Amino acid sequence: MQLKLFILSFFTISWVFAQEKTDFTLEEAIAYAKLNSYAMQNANDDIEIAKKRVWETTTMGLPQINGSVNYQNFLKKPISLIPAEFFGGQPGQFAEISFGTKHNVSASATLSQLIFNGSYLVGLQSSKVYLQISESIKEKTDIAIKEGVINAYAGILMTREGIEILKKNKQNIEKLLFETREVIKNGFAEEQDAEQLAITLITIENQLKNLQRLESYNVNMLKYVMGIPIEKPILLTDELEGLLTTQNDLTLLNNPFDYSKHIDFKMSENSVKAGELLTKLEQSKALPSLAAFVNYGVNAYNEQFKFFNSEQKWLGSSVFGVQMNIPIFSSLERTSRVQQAKIGLEKANRNQTETIEKLNLAYQNAKIGYENALETYNTSKESLSLAERIERKENIKFKEGISGSFELNNAQIQLYGKQQEYLQSVFSLISKKAALENAMGK
Repeated sequence: MQLKLFILSFFTISWVFAQEKTDFTLEEAIAYAKLNSYAMQNANDDIEIAKKRVWETTTMGLPQINGSVNYQNFLKKPISLIPAEFFGGQPGQFAEISFGTKHNVSASATLSQLIFNGSYLVGLQSSKVYLQISESIKEKTDIAIKEGVINAYAGILMTREGIEILKKNKQNIEKLLFETREVIKNGFAEEQDAEQLAITLITIENQLKNLQRLESYNVNMLKYVMGIPIEKPILLTDELEGLLTTQNDLTLLNNPFDYSKHIDFKMSENSVKAGELLTKLEQSKALPSLAAFVNYGVNAYNEQFKFFNSEQKWLGSSVFGVQMNIPIFSSLERTSRVQQAKIGLEKANRNQTETIEKLNLAYQNAKIGYENALETYNTSKESLSLAERIERKENIKFKEGISGSFELNNAQIQLYGKQQEYLQSVFSLISKKAALENAMGK
């Protein structure tokens, strides 16, 4: 008993801990979203509905039992007219006579079994295809959630990295502005130098506030994608540079693309199957259907309501039957429906061909996008390094009075621009890799 309580407590604590988890690596965030996002929960529900629909369709071919109970209380019994001469009366006259009892009860049960129905057989196949479609939608949702989490997660890290860079830039400008104002007091610099630095400081402060607001928005967006309440805090444990080391995956560019493994192609295959089954369904409606049934019923009659009395007499009856329905002529309605289904099947085949072309095109575009992102990242990284060196040299020249604030300001603007370009290139590289994996159906 104590062992059972321990095991129960362990799993309860583990479940609560999982529910209250607030720190996530990127992979943990993806895994969490695949279980808890609103879209994934809906996709799982759709699969459950599809499974129930398969069983619902299956039961149509299994034995069915239906019962009925009918009670009648004649407040005024109907009166029938019978020729009076039957009772010795005059010809042409009628006698009023009421038949039956005041209280009547009947009960019956019917067992029916479908023997053959073409529509049922096709419908059973269609329900299984419907389940496959629901599973494919879940897989597509899974891929979309992964890409969404990657972009949101990387967006937050990029924003936070940008905030840290701006804070450092702000500290450097504040320090330089203070030193410049001290130099101005001693008459070794112009007021314009301090004003130029003040403008740069205001610009940085404004950019910093914008990024801080953007960070809050991106965090809320990630929570939404993951299925976490907005008010619940979360902690991202991965670093931007750490994610970056996994993005230079040149093997992705060399892997062959197989569209048949892509979820969109699988979904187009399901559409073709559905079109084929719909055509068979309309054609099967011209076939006869056969069913058998067994019925047993009892009836009781009494002038008073005494049907629960042991002396009440119940009259039973039973019947067995076979029923065949044969479609003969529908004024070409069935022919029209079959033709419509065939046209729909042609569209499904054409859409599948189009899907293959779209997948190949999307792969090529995603591959080019990833290659461009790699080159842009390498270029921006090198450009940032050069801009940092230029800014440091101009800073030294400015402090030594060799150059003015105009040259320093240009170097600073160039540096800040390269910093933003670098961060954007990092985010683009992560985003384009996720897009390429999506295009490849991974």
